[in-house]
Amino acid sequence: MGRGKIEIKKIENTTNRQVTFSKRRGGLIKKARELSVLCDAQLGLIIFSSSGKLFEFTSEHNSMPEILARYQKATGKSIKEYDNQEVRYEMLRLRDQTDRLQASIRQYTGENLAALDYNDLNELEQQLEVSVDKVRERKNQLLQQQLDNLRRKEQILQEQNSQLYHCIIEQQAAAEHHQAMMEDKVEHPMLEHLGLYATDEQARNLLQLSPLTPQLHTFRLQPTQPNLQERGLHHSNLQLW
Repeated sequence: MGRGKIEIKKIENTTNRQVTFSKRRGGLIKKARELSVLCDAQLGLIIFSSSGKLFEFTSEHNSMPEILARYQKATGKSIKEYDNQEVRYEMLRLRDQTDRLQASIRQYTGENLAALDYNDLNELEQQLEVSVDKVRERKNQLLQQQLDNLRRKEQILQEQNSQLYHCIIEQQAAAEHHQAMMEDKVEHPMLEHLGLYATDEQARNLLQLSPLTPQLHTFRLQPTQPNLQERGLHHSNLQLW
């Protein structure tokens, strides 16, 4: 994925502006060095940051005064010489501004309050209250977002719980139905053998058999011993029913 285009305008955030300046300053100096080496060009690069800090670069075997002198000769323009007193005044101004900013930061943290009078302390208190209100407002926004996220998660968990509950109920109903079928098979084994499932009344109708008339057979026993036959016992008959 390529980098998105950045709108070319002043960066309002001080920290982001300083980071962007450091990155692009290094890239610009790198490009200037490559240009001087690859093309044997003589160049001088002067950069002042927003805080007034100076950065410069010149091609190899050249110095900034040589580059400026060559520029004046080529264009016919002269560069104004600044008095050392003016430069010193600008340095003192920037240093005083930096000291005041650092003192203000320490006062916001509760340090170096002895030099402030009642009005200054009252103004500092109002500024801190405004800052605290902004911090609380941001904190409440984050808490509300977290609360909304927890509510959404709770709703999702409730839906999942409801689905699991219905699944368990269906499984229990299926298990009870299966158990009832098994008990019915145990009570009517002949119906199971025939592959039929019938009601108790139908089972009794199927299991009723017509009464069979017993057939009686008469058996005649003959004694095997000769003495019994001689005694005339052969006239006695033994019938089995």
